[in-house]
Amino acid sequence: MSRIRVMLVEDDPFWQQNLSSDLAEEQDIEVVAVVSTRESAVETALRESIDIILMDINLTGNNLDGLDAMKEILSRIDADTVKVIMLTSLTEREIIMKSFQIGALNYITKQSYKDIVRAIREAHQDRSTIHADAARIMRSEIQLMELSPMEREVFDLRKEGLSKQQISDKLHKSTNTIKSQLKSIKNKLTHFRGD
Repeated sequence: MSRIRVMLVEDDPFWQQNLSSDLAEEQDIEVVAVVSTRESAVETALRESIDIILMDINLTGNNLDGLDAMKEILSRIDADTVKVIMLTSLTEREIIMKSFQIGALNYITKQSYKDIVRAIREAHQDRSTIHADAARIMRSEIQLMELSPMEREVFDLRKEGLSKQQISDKLHKSTNTIKSQLKSIKNKLTHFRGD
């Protein structure tokens, strides 16, 4: 039986140690590399034969350089050859969406690390389901694609807690225009309360 070859890209020694030892217990998974920087991730991905990359997003401070590493790797290696699973503590909507836009196959928070083994196997078999950590946000973003750019701006401001009048003032639009936009949003998004 051939083993699934995994590279772990993680700068935190705690996670390096624990994930590596957990994965080493699996008969069908082999950790071929553990690296901690963007540069070493790219270099190793180009040099080694890897099936799955577990990629942390922040490798040095809060630079989101894991995203840069993934982008560079996937631009130089066929995405069918190597699959990237983001493994991070970040839960921001923009970062999750950016990860998938760049080419991540899955997105799992470190809170859900117990799901990593299953995610690796699913990815390797091309049967990957988007983890619950990202699925809710993805569904929401897909629904929001129905909105025009102006409606999206009004939606975001309303979600921040601004009143119709505050949105009107901020966007330099009449309150009637904002009311009309909120009504349109409500018609497009059944879960939205615009009142």
